[in-house]
Amino acid sequence: MASLVIPVDPFDLVVVGATGDLGRRKILPALFRRFCAGQMPKGARVIGAARSDMSQDAFCDLVADAVREFSPKQAGEPGMLDGFLACVDYQRIDARGSKGWEALAAKLTPGRVRAFYFSVGPSLFGDLARRIREFGLVSDLTRIVVEKPFGHDLASARALNATLAEQFDESEIYRIDHYLGKETVQNLMAVRFGNMLFEPLWNSQYVDHIQITVAESVGVGGRGDYYDRAGAMRDMVQNHLMQLLCLIAMEPPAKFEPDAVRDEKLKVIRALDAMSPHHIVRGQYVADPAVPAGTDGPLGYRDEVGNPRSTTESYIALKAHISNWRWAGTPFYLRTGKRLVARSSVINVMFKDAPHSIFGADAGRHANTLTIRLQPNEGITLHVTIKEPGPGGMRLVDVPLDMSFAEALGPDGRDPADAYERLIMDVIRGNQTLFMRGDEVEEAWAWTDPVIAGWQSRGDVPKPYVIGTTGPVDADLLMKRDGRGWRGINP
Repeated sequence: MASLVIPVDPFDLVVVGATGDLGRRKILPALFRRFCAGQMPKGARVIGAARSDMSQDAFCDLVADAVREFSPKQAGEPGMLDGFLACVDYQRIDARGSKGWEALAAKLTPGRVRAFYFSVGPSLFGDLARRIREFGLVSDLTRIVVEKPFGHDLASARALNATLAEQFDESEIYRIDHYLGKETVQNLMAVRFGNMLFEPLWNSQYVDHIQITVAESVGVGGRGDYYDRAGAMRDMVQNHLMQLLCLIAMEPPAKFEPDAVRDEKLKVIRALDAMSPHHIVRGQYVADPAVPAGTDGPLGYRDEVGNPRSTTESYIALKAHISNWRWAGTPFYLRTGKRLVARSSVINVMFKDAPHSIFGADAGRHANTLTIRLQPNEGITLHVTIKEPGPGGMRLVDVPLDMSFAEALGPDGRDPADAYERLIMDVIRGNQTLFMRGDEVEEAWAWTDPVIAGWQSRGDVPKPYVIGTTGPVDADLLMKRDGRGWRGINP
């Protein structure tokens, strides 16, 4: 099944911080893949901007190395890399000063879309927004893209939104969360609102509970300093998991349009009950005691971040309730953590048992489950109950109706577009559907802040869990108290 590639209008995309890690790993390779797919129109330009004193040739070498490392398949296609490098330019700028801004302005083409991707820390967002306005780089087709974190708490998020609003209208601000660009995340809306099979059952009358799991097998790595100040609640729950929760729980929007979709997501956040301390578990990974001291093995969290007294969580499991007509009484269980047994992002919609079994006690308990795999093997599985083959009577088993994108959709399913590819092209199109609005961000922080303040006031310490497991034992008890259990974390 061939995907339809629709070219966008000519554009100038300025990647501020293009020489950094995000630019090298994600943004530049994503743009290259869109170039290879024929989506970048003739004349489109990618302008790297950073404080580094780098020549045009040196920047092109950096781009070429990034593309070869992170998009080796496309980089090997004849002529593609040279063609993309012909679209690339570089300009040294000072985010807090005047150096380079007039030269950058001279590189921009009048009358076309111009987007500024802030691939830098949030502390520079305000300075960059002011420089863009001050040096006349703003036109009717200007957009800015800002990466998370969108603040550290409600107060800082409000201050950041106010700072950006001084220079740009909300319609020009694109707050990017790469999770929303994943193919399967968007399929949540297609499955729900495009299939009569599911939408009538998508409520508390038929759904027993919903599990959202985002598990990582890696540790904090080079992000130790940032992560120890943020933790899993700020780094993952407040944004990534909150967005997944909204897409699962939201009401059907009147139209598939940016504000209509975001209005419904906002209603979900506002309907969330305040968190009880008994409904949340924090964890912190520790080295495997079975690994002899002094041998090469993954470090525990405190050793990895270099803070022997850290009380920052690397794992969160929580039980949330949404107080509205659709979901009253149906719990949502969310969990995320680092150094877990496997890398896996999955949503499980657990339907209720049949009200009465005609097959007797020997048949066991069986319920339908809709499993939506976000990564690494994107796809959707519906578990249904059937008779086990054979002459031994009516024995029931659960079997999957599996749609793996890699198998069902051919080459495009095996190699789906990266989230950044889709989101950057949406910026150029001016489509904000998959981007967060300012009030969404603030409401998410308004729900998160009291939880974090409660930990701090009580002096809570995260529960330890061994690297390579599914998390703290207390997370299992959170489910068992309700007579439920977590689904397995499978790669």
